[in-house]
Amino acid sequence: MEFLLLLVLVALLAGGALWWRRESTARKERALADARAEAQRWYERLGGQVMNLHGDAPAVKQALLDAGERYNAAGSQLEQARSVTQFELARETALEGLAYVRAARVALGIDPGPELPPLAAARGAGQLTKEREVDVQGQTFRAGPNPGPQTPHYYPGGYHQGRPVPAGWYSQPLWKPALAGAAGALGGMLIFSALFSPAFGDPGYDAGAAAGDDAGAGGEDFSGGEDFSGGEDFGGGEDFGGGDFGGGDFGGFGDF
Repeated sequence: MEFLLLLVLVALLAGGALWWRRESTARKERALADARAEAQRWYERLGGQVMNLHGDAPAVKQALLDAGERYNAAGSQLEQARSVTQFELARETALEGLAYVRAARVALGIDPGPELPPLAAARGAGQLTKEREVDVQGQTFRAGPNPGPQTPHYYPGGYHQGRPVPAGWYSQPLWKPALAGAAGALGGMLIFSALFSPAFGDPGYDAGAAAGDDAGAGGEDFSGGEDFSGGEDFGGGEDFGGGDFGGGDFGGFGDF
């Protein structure tokens, strides 16, 4: 009798283990399928926008060029993706491309379309709300919330060495590795610090009001290849110009 009970118990345990293994595998397959479908959906939406938008203004052409680069990158990532994380990376790249599409639509003077899910790489980086202009070692750099002849390069926001760089339009794409190398000793971080530091004479920047919440270390890194999370790190993290925009002095972020 005891032997039979033992056999029944062993059979139940084996059956339970087998059921659990199958259920776990099914959950992983469903999660993978959902992640693939989500990435594919945004990728296809990006492709339709890239194919149908055109414009001759420098801001429009540059934004669409950046969107096209993200479209190609997302397609490559989708082809190689084998895990949920990899499909999420492709989704993030497609969403970044759509952020550039929205920027191109704004530059064209048409409705930018529905809001997008927030970019993980830009979380907490904020957005420019006023024009800024600084001179750094003989060069003039500009940034602002709107496209224009002097600010044709859009950036959806991100972090460099834990410091936030807000979304907006810039005179030069300082977040791109090639330009960062060309800047040499200047370094992108020096220029960003100049643009966003009250020490460089920005009368509209209220350091006290901005010193609120801590933005954290700077969002997840979803850069899958060529600078799709905001570019390489610039500089060594020194505080140029007195504006620490890695923490306390830049904490609030919602309104620059």
